[in-house]
Amino acid sequence: MDLFALPPLAALLDLTTRGLLALTVLLSPAAGAAAAALAVVLVTLVVRAALIPVGVSQARAERDRARLAPRLRSLRERWGKNPERLQRETMQLYRDAGVSPFAGCLPVLAQAPVVGLLYAVFLHPTVAGHANGLLTENLAGVPLGSSLLTALTGGSADALTFALFGLIVAIIAGAGELTRRFLRPPYDPATPRSVVVMTAVLPFSTALVAIFVPLAAALYLAVTTVWTFGQRWVLRRFYPIDDGPAASHRRA
Repeated sequence: MDLFALPPLAALLDLTTRGLLALTVLLSPAAGAAAAALAVVLVTLVVRAALIPVGVSQARAERDRARLAPRLRSLRERWGKNPERLQRETMQLYRDAGVSPFAGCLPVLAQAPVVGLLYAVFLHPTVAGHANGLLTENLAGVPLGSSLLTALTGGSADALTFALFGLIVAIIAGAGELTRRFLRPPYDPATPRSVVVMTAVLPFSTALVAIFVPLAAALYLAVTTVWTFGQRWVLRRFYPIDDGPAASHRRA
């Protein structure tokens, strides 16, 4: 079942497609054939700018969790043999301090609908009963509606396709590695393991996702990943983390 056949989502799909087409026309005199790709980049920047408050909340939460680290370690030492009690005490400590252990996931969750919408826009050959004009757009000769996987299976992949997607994957993975090296969240032994694993693998899983989504969505992922690293690097200066012994554990 195509969820975008439902009236509210169909209307949203139509509105997004029309908006991107209008922005493409507006940018065409300056950007030429790359106008649609530039439109996707500009939309990405607008979305990320709108999510700056979420990024600030994330930075504050990381700082506050670092300040709670000694108390979290005490709970771990006291209730380590009683996982259920440890979980309750940990959640109570977070509630009392007004800190969310899941704040680091908020930017990703907030962007998920945008990525899904871009994916849908470049996946549907017709929108609101009309041919999807965005599917005729390309970047350096690679259709914005084509993924590396579909190009491979369809036999249309060439050196330029591999180079373009390879560059996008490298950018995403590189930004993820910089984040892992320099902006790793504070070590918290009481943080649920699922959150720890998600935080560690998410930047690199994004690079893998870029292979399977249309080029337009892959561009969004590349721009947003670089933005995320830059934003977190700047915010870390305003909300520095100093968690004592946990810092030395993180550097080890």
